[in-house]
Amino acid sequence: MNDNRLQVGREYLMKMCIRIALGWLYGYLLMQSPLVFAQTRTDCLTCHSDSGMTKEVSGKTVSLFVREKVLDKSPHRKLVCVACHAGFKADDIPHKAKITPVECLTCHKDAPFKHTFHPQLAAAILKHEEPDVSCKDCHGTHDIVAPSVADSKFSAAHLSESCGECHGDVKDHYGESAHGKAFAANVTGAPNCLTCHSQRIASSGEPQDSLVKIAQMNLCLSCHRDDPDVRSRTAPSTGFISSYETSVHGSALLRGNQKAANCVDCHGSHEMKKGSDPAALVNRSKLPETCGKCHADIAKEFSSSVHGMALAKGVSEAPTCTNCHGEHTIYKHNDPRSSVSASNISAQCSTCHSSVKLTTKYGLPGGRTETFADSYHGLAIKGGAVNVANCASCHGAHNIRPSADSTSTVNKANLAGTCGKCHPGANTQFAVGSVHVAMTAKEDPMLYWIATIYLIGIVTIIGGMVLHNGLDFLKKARRKLRVRRGHEAEESNGHALYLRMTLNERLQHASLMISFFFLVLTGFMLRYPDAWWVAGIRSLSDRMFDMRSVTHRIAAIVMIVAGVYHVLYIAATRRGRELVRDLVPKLQDGRDAISVLKYNLGISKAKPKFGRFSYIEKSEYWALVWGTIVMAVTGVIMWFDNTFIGLFSKLGYDISRTIHFYEAWLATLAIIVWHLYYVIFNPDTYPMNIAWFKGTLTEAEMEEEHPLELENLRAAEASVAEPAEQAQEVRGEPNKVFTTTP
Repeated sequence: MNDNRLQVGREYLMKMCIRIALGWLYGYLLMQSPLVFAQTRTDCLTCHSDSGMTKEVSGKTVSLFVREKVLDKSPHRKLVCVACHAGFKADDIPHKAKITPVECLTCHKDAPFKHTFHPQLAAAILKHEEPDVSCKDCHGTHDIVAPSVADSKFSAAHLSESCGECHGDVKDHYGESAHGKAFAANVTGAPNCLTCHSQRIASSGEPQDSLVKIAQMNLCLSCHRDDPDVRSRTAPSTGFISSYETSVHGSALLRGNQKAANCVDCHGSHEMKKGSDPAALVNRSKLPETCGKCHADIAKEFSSSVHGMALAKGVSEAPTCTNCHGEHTIYKHNDPRSSVSASNISAQCSTCHSSVKLTTKYGLPGGRTETFADSYHGLAIKGGAVNVANCASCHGAHNIRPSADSTSTVNKANLAGTCGKCHPGANTQFAVGSVHVAMTAKEDPMLYWIATIYLIGIVTIIGGMVLHNGLDFLKKARRKLRVRRGHEAEESNGHALYLRMTLNERLQHASLMISFFFLVLTGFMLRYPDAWWVAGIRSLSDRMFDMRSVTHRIAAIVMIVAGVYHVLYIAATRRGRELVRDLVPKLQDGRDAISVLKYNLGISKAKPKFGRFSYIEKSEYWALVWGTIVMAVTGVIMWFDNTFIGLFSKLGYDISRTIHFYEAWLATLAIIVWHLYYVIFNPDTYPMNIAWFKGTLTEAEMEEEHPLELENLRAAEASVAEPAEQAQEVRGEPNKVFTTTP
């Protein structure tokens, strides 16, 4: 076995020696060949230094002249010619006309990864195929200069010109762009061709799928958001730029929607210009066209609208897409964050239509935003309602036209259809009356005079109440002070209790009190949605407006039912009939009022005596009756608006709304100033007269407030007690003291 191994080793060694000898001999002979000798640069230039040396290629004469000085500057100067020119044999002297070039990838193995901006080049190199754009098409042949050299055609300063040799149209666009101008001005951070195209995915030659568009977005953000040098010189803030990602476009793109607009879709690529440039894609005059690439139907509507036509005429203040929708912060119209959402559209429109400067300059109707804000629709929006008409509901969104235009949604002939979108069954009566109620003598005289009369009445009535109760308070407070200081003796009264309100009457009063409280609260919540106390209530729930509306209507039903029950009570019961009989105003009430005034002013020392009801209770009761009827009637009209506008017109509805509002103020102030004073703040009853709760008054309270009634009750007691005393004397029983509670 060992002999066999030695034999195999000897044979292997013999073969290796023979191969080495033959290789040495072949090399020696090859070195003596004139071809190899001619492959040095000097010998190649023996022929190729002739400036007249040419050849025909595809019908064109191509020079084969090579300058040695050019080779000396090349990064390949240390290479011999055959390093790149190969494919001929030693005996091919001169060599054949067409030789096989050495692939650049032989040395530049990383070339496919550095040249991804030309995807066809990288793909061909990796497949060892002839590319459409070869290395020497860009870098040259013998005149190759490293990009790091200042005068290289691919140095940063010359890059756009070099790329422009093939991409001439792109070069022109880039030169006029904001990026190109900044680069030409040597602005730090200004991008050149390779800044954006150094990645294959950012190339415009790639399919525009969502990954490509996301890569383009990230590429733009890498400078405009992440580069502090760029951020310091650009107006938009970091937050503004970053907000694109959460916008309707950005969020859709990140979800994989390749149709969603990215930075390039709106701002352009090589032609990107600042928004102030008239030629910019995002200039206000070009925006309808830019946005119209995706929103063609909307752009067509907008172009025929009053805003679109004004913009086309060059009106600089005319709104365009971004004025309403925003720029990077564009959201869906039903997104609460959107500037055109139901809760925000009114404020958005008011930015122009509340401007005195703009309305005066262009002859627009003034005060429209204020009148809308005061309308039910405007107040409901401020109160948090979402299912309520806003500016766009009536005027349209992109198709806004003047009301005089027969195609306008707010033209008188079209109002029934427009209102009918929310008010089923709307007829021509909906167009009778002002849409934007101004409450002026010129525009809405009837509403103006109703409001004026009410305001005069409120000031007069409530002012009179304040004066009356103020004098009453001072008179009683002084007397209380004198008693406390011992200057006047306090009257001594018995401990009897006298019935003031039965349980039935107290329940009626409770239902009225509770419903009135909720009506006032929920009614003024609608009228003053921005008040501090309303804001606190609204913060409790997102559905607070709906709850407010339902609560208001329930309270209204309770009050109406209580009113109807009261009518039945006074008609069907003896006590009820007596109640109304005692509440009927008489001439004595007027005389009592004058006497009270004299007494409180110190003109008279005699205090008037009242019976069961004084002029104070009588005026309050009949005011309550009147107010309940007025509020119920006007409230029902507003509740069933479709029906009553159809019957009485929009003007009739506005009259009801005006009366309802001012009557509510009158009733509320009267309760606070008149009723609550006598129940709570009256010095004789403070801290509270609890007859509404217990149903009885003390003898002292009766003596103070209803002395005539107390006298009548005592007389009635005496007439009942006298026969009983006589009977007791006959039986020899002692006398008893009775507390009557009639």
